[in-house]
Formats: sequence, C-alpha cells, structure tokens
Amino acid sequence: MAYPGRQGQHYQYQQGGAPPPQMPGVPQGFAPPGYGPPQGYGPPPGQGYGPPPGQGGYGQQAYGAPQSGQYRANGPPLQYGNPSGGPVGPPEYQGGPVNYQRPTGPQMMGNQRYEYSSMTGKRKALLIGINYHGTRAELRGCINDVQNVRQFLLQRAGYKAEDMVVLTDDQRDPRSIPTRQNMTAAMHWLVSGAQPGDALFFHYSGHGGQAKATQGDEADGMNETILPLDYERAGQMEDDELHMTMVRPLPIGCRLTALFDSCHSGTALDLPYVYSTSGQIKEPNIAAGVGKGMMGAAMDYARGDVGGMVKGLFSTIKTATSTNSAEAVTRETRSSGADVIMLSGCKDSQTSADATEAGRATGAMSWAFLKVLSEFPQLTYNQLLNATRDALAAKYSQKPQMSSSHPIDMNLLFVI
Repeated sequence: MAYPGRQGQHYQYQQGGAPPPQMPGVPQGFAPPGYGPPQGYGPPPGQGYGPPPGQGGYGQQAYGAPQSGQYRANGPPLQYGNPSGGPVGPPEYQGGPVNYQRPTGPQMMGNQRYEYSSMTGKRKALLIGINYHGTRAELRGCINDVQNVRQFLLQRAGYKAEDMVVLTDDQRDPRSIPTRQNMTAAMHWLVSGAQPGDALFFHYSGHGGQAKATQGDEADGMNETILPLDYERAGQMEDDELHMTMVRPLPIGCRLTALFDSCHSGTALDLPYVYSTSGQIKEPNIAAGVGKGMMGAAMDYARGDVGGMVKGLFSTIKTATSTNSAEAVTRETRSSGADVIMLSGCKDSQTSADATEAGRATGAMSWAFLKVLSEFPQLTYNQLLNATRDALAAKYSQKPQMSSSHPIDMNLLFVI
C-alpha cells in the first residue's frame, strides 16, 4: 500500500442508517473520473505509509508558537497560542473548578493502570472525508470538514503537513482515495511506532451506520460502523475493528484524539467511559428500561393477562441483565492505558447532520468543534462537551458525545 493526502468532511442521512445499497463501490487502483487535484496543498505525500522522507522527527510544537513541553510554573500548557492566562472558557461556563495540573506518571483506578500523555513527543494526524460523489448517498461537506480540521491542526495545534495523511474521494492519486484498504493502511500508519508522550489525531467525516453485534459487548445489541467509499464491495468498518486497529496497539501514555462526524457515532471507537454534561461517567440507563417493563407488566396484570405479565417480567429481567453484562464486557475488554479521547457528533441512536454554515457545506459536529475551540482556546473537557452541544442545540437535534479509554478528570484543560 501507499500514501494518501487531502482534506475532507462528513454527511449522514438524517433519517438514520447507512446509505442505499445501490451505492457503487470504487475499484481499487484508480480515482473516480473527473476529479481535480487537491487545492491549496503542498506536494503529495511520499511513498508508503512509513514516515515521509526527510521529516526528521515529528513536530513538537504545541498550540501556536510555544513548544508543547512548555508549562507555566503554576498554570496550564500554553494552548492554541493564548498565553494570557485569562478566564477559561466562554462566560456561561466560567466559575467551575479547573485543574491546571495535568497528572503525570502512572495512574490507577481499581485494577486499571493508565497514564495521561505528556504531549511532548511526535504528532501525527489522519483525516478522512468522504462525499460519495455521484451516488444516491452523496454528501456535501465532508471534504470541507477535513480541509478545515487540517488547517486548524496546522495553524493552531502544532501539527506539520508532512506528518499528516489525508484521504478524500476527490483526488487523482489512487492511494489517497478512502477505500477500505487505504483507510485500514492509513490507520496502521497512524499508530505505528507510537510512544508514550506522542499525540495522534484522527478525524472521520462521512456516512455511519449500525450492524448487529455478536460478541455481547453492546448494550443495544448493535455495532457502530463507518462506511468506506467502496463499502458495498469491501464492507463497512465496525467499531470493534476500529478499536483493535487504532486503540489496542497504543502504549500507555500515548494520546489519541478522535473526532467522528457521522451517524450513530456515539461509541464508534468502543471506548468504555462515556461522559455526561455534568462531567460524570454515564452508567447504563437500566432503570428507565426496567421501569417501563414493570409498568407494562402491571397493566397486563390489571387486564387479567397473567401470561403477558409473566412474559413482560422475564423480558425486563433479561434486558437489565444483558445491559449490565455488555457494560462489564466493554469495561473489561476495551479499557486502555493509553490516553484516548473521542468526540462524536451524536449518540449511537442518532443521525448527524449534513449542514450549511456561513454559506458553506459542512458537517455539524466538525463545524461545532472548530468553532468552539477557535473562539475559546482554553476549555476543560467538560466545557468543550457542553459548548459543542450548545453550539448545535439551536438548529440540530443531535447530541455530541465524549468518551475515553480510561477515567479522566473532566476539569482538566483539553489538549490535542
């Protein structure tokens, strides 16, 4: 395999689910006809998924001019070129506790050992945007999303163009087309050689879907998926595969920040800890399901339907048991000592909008993420989650999610 490049964005069907099955796959080895070369970029990446020639190590600058290892004696990292030390976050989010001291060294919670990344090592990014041009499933903003995220990482987050791989479906180089094979190879490139202290970034903007789960690790019985350009021929990529490819290989103390702008993406990386807007780890909402089941059983009893009552009670018990079991399996098999954070555009049960903002096609989540961090460079994890939700709330029903590979202090400042 070889090397890709360019920018992208996302779009999903508002009505949910994957695009129509009639969508043609793209044969390996050539780009769709009529596509021009990427605009506004340097020369195409080098050969292979190994480090680009002459890169001489990865960029070690943080957000703006200061190096990522520079910390003020009693303050947070100098993030996004804003060393003023002023208020953290927008006014409506100020006043809460802010933990400026990012924990160092191994951490323990129960039997789990993990470590926050120092963010002083290599920086690499993989950006994938698929518009599915010329199909019934066509989206409009995914390539724009990747372009925007790429510029943000270059200008505000200390990443370098030679340390990025960009896959979009408007490129001439067949290695840069987001086929399943190219996407898999690019994911392996992203995590290859990862070390403690490294900072990796993954962005996907495109169609998302769901498929029936068989391993007992999904509370809703469904795996979340992303759809390569040739998904009809090569298949969708399930969350289990994404986790095993991009999370499992990472060493303790290596950071991966993932941004998914796709439908049904709430747990697209199968990370075990999902957070509420109050900064607490969410637990399965078993009580709601049990309550509905018990109410139904009571109504059956009142109608004299003893058989229906018994059936309802057994169904309720089965639901509660399977939900608890799925949660336990996920915590047991998906926790990681690496420092993995994922932001997604919606819950597993929701769709993510193909939108227009400022007259330009864009994915709603990609737009909100960049808008919030551009306006408020210093945000805690909890502030970022709330601010992205608020940015979308006026026009969209989707609710962005945040999850992690280990328990995190949501009052820490967000870093990439």
